[in-house]
Amino acid sequence: MAWPYSDGSSHGSYSSFASHQPFGRDSGSTSLVEDLRAFIASTIRSLWRFWNERGRRMTLAALVSAAHRLRRNLTYNRLLSFPHLLVGLWIVVVLWGERWIFHTKVEDCHWSKWENWPAGADPHHLIFVADPQLIDPHSYPGRPWPLNSLTMTITDNYLRRSYNQLQGQLEPDSIFFLGDLFDGGREWKTAHGDFRDPEWGPHPEDERKYQKKWNRKYGEAYWLREYARFGDIFFPPWVKAGEQSGAGQKRRKIVVSLPGNHDLGFGAEVKIPVRNRFEAYFGEGNRVDVVGNHTFVSVDTLSLSARSSDEAKRRDLRYIFKPTEIFLDDAQWAKKRAVEKELRILKGQDPELRFNHRIEDLKKANFDDRPELGEGAPDLPTILLTHVPLYRPKGTPCGPLREHSPPSKPPAGQDGPVVPDDRNAISISRGYQYQNVLSEEDSVLLVKKVGNVIHAFSGDDHDYCELTHDANQGNVPEITVKSLSMAMGVMTPGFLMVSLYNPIDVDGKPLAGPGKPTLQTHLCLLPSQLKTYARYATFGLLTVLLLTIRAVLVPLFKLPRFALDPEPTNTIILPIFKAKVEDYDAHGSHSAGFSASRFRQGSGTRDRSGSAPGARPNGISTLARTSSPKGGRKSHAHGHGHHHSSNNTKGGGSNGSGSGSGKWGWGTGGSRGPKIEIPGENEDFYNGDKWKAASRNSARSRSAVRVFVSELWTTLYRVVWMSVLFWGYLTWKG
Repeated sequence: MAWPYSDGSSHGSYSSFASHQPFGRDSGSTSLVEDLRAFIASTIRSLWRFWNERGRRMTLAALVSAAHRLRRNLTYNRLLSFPHLLVGLWIVVVLWGERWIFHTKVEDCHWSKWENWPAGADPHHLIFVADPQLIDPHSYPGRPWPLNSLTMTITDNYLRRSYNQLQGQLEPDSIFFLGDLFDGGREWKTAHGDFRDPEWGPHPEDERKYQKKWNRKYGEAYWLREYARFGDIFFPPWVKAGEQSGAGQKRRKIVVSLPGNHDLGFGAEVKIPVRNRFEAYFGEGNRVDVVGNHTFVSVDTLSLSARSSDEAKRRDLRYIFKPTEIFLDDAQWAKKRAVEKELRILKGQDPELRFNHRIEDLKKANFDDRPELGEGAPDLPTILLTHVPLYRPKGTPCGPLREHSPPSKPPAGQDGPVVPDDRNAISISRGYQYQNVLSEEDSVLLVKKVGNVIHAFSGDDHDYCELTHDANQGNVPEITVKSLSMAMGVMTPGFLMVSLYNPIDVDGKPLAGPGKPTLQTHLCLLPSQLKTYARYATFGLLTVLLLTIRAVLVPLFKLPRFALDPEPTNTIILPIFKAKVEDYDAHGSHSAGFSASRFRQGSGTRDRSGSAPGARPNGISTLARTSSPKGGRKSHAHGHGHHHSSNNTKGGGSNGSGSGSGKWGWGTGGSRGPKIEIPGENEDFYNGDKWKAASRNSARSRSAVRVFVSELWTTLYRVVWMSVLFWGYLTWKG
């Protein structure tokens, strides 16, 4: 088929092709729609017919059965039974592990329990949150869908519960995030720009097999959903805490713009479209904030690291690191502008300058009269924020609060820590899209350009590390903050609390005096989720043990059973032989032969155990054993119709003497006939009492085992499903 040429001619054009179709161009689609409508109509008719014929009755029967079972279970004795007591204990244990322990851990970190300021001080309360690193398909690419989704839900719940308690109990004035908001943020394809890996930084081998799938399934739309997921966890509690704080709350601030290497990448592998997307939604990675009379300088050290990378010696990477380099060149002036704005706010003035409106002759105008913010503004104590820790020599110890490994024990006579101490230090290494510490060149440049740095805070390592750098880096103390997430390789996640107290006058001059500390920190540890699960497992084993002991004691001491007896059935079991002689009535005469009333009593009427009177459990009727009237031998009959008659024929023997009496007592009157008996379960025709007793004991043992198994299974099932259902509800609620 070809389209018409410009001169109007065509060779096999679409219009001529359509005109030759036998059914027109819509015949196929019309037929398909009609077939679909017919199929839907037929399906609806079939379902309606099924509902009228059987479905309604089945539904009603199911509802009646469910209501009946509910009524049987909602009795006083069952509700207050031992298995339900264990369910109640499980509810308490699960509430403790999923809710209360978070409240207790954060409550132990209250500001008043560790702050040490002069009486009457009103410090600014700030909290650092590091590496929430939301779990996503990049975290565990080999895990199947259900397990991966459950992992995401559990880790999100841990973050949400910790952060809710952090906001609800501690009521911080400011929150700063230290990067790595996502785990795979750098992997999700952008809507604009070149997303290809640079030729000098391809994915590692173990990730390349997933890269095509990631680019196809996880693009801009997925990143936006992850952005909404992050906001759902961290923003509502912040807003709610602000609404509840009232007018006495200081000016609050939350800063989430500092990027991590899982958000952007690292150094020469940073992709500009990814960085642009992150900054469009979270703000500039390089920024200055004045909080609690301190100046906080956040620096995108990920991009800055491209400047000192090996790749920068071979190609131009200024498009990656130049924005951060420009920011650092202007950092000290930006600090003064921010401080002056803060002072103008404290004075009740407009934070921005307003020029006087006047008309001047162009030739006489004074262009030097241009006041700018920052002229004469003081330099408040500066706090440096970077995602990647500053450089330190290999083996520099991190102190006793590091979880991965405590400090090595110093030799006898040595007071200070062991140096180097590799097991207690941050590893000095790098790889695809990461570097554990900044280069020494970038660290020295950073401290020098920012100026007046009294403290540095970082993330990335996931564990706590505290040290003081050497003179090349201004002897700056630095704390690497623990990850808030339970999935980042640390047993006890945490966050860092910082109390800032630096009173100043209206001109920004300190009032506390020179040399006074203006900052105090405290590491707040959160619950260990693995320990919580270990406690669940321990209590689970104890539950199984207790239910097993109970199941053993029930048949031994005839305790009330928890398992319900099977429902009685209304099925009529027809007799498989005729009774020879009916029981005697109260006057010594036997009743008429096999009457209708006896048939109904023997087969249609059930006792509480679900068995018909006089019936064996297998449905075969049993008659009582008796002797002949003159003391003759007992007569027996098997359930299969084989009968053993008595040798004594007197008084209604085998001849059935007496008026109206027939052979074997089929008559309605006369002398007595022999009674026919089929032994019960625990009886035997041929052996003596000893064998009978052994048979009874064997039957009792089998019955006890059945009771044990039934009780153990029923009670264990009840405790498990009710406890798991409650845990699932709490997990769903978050």
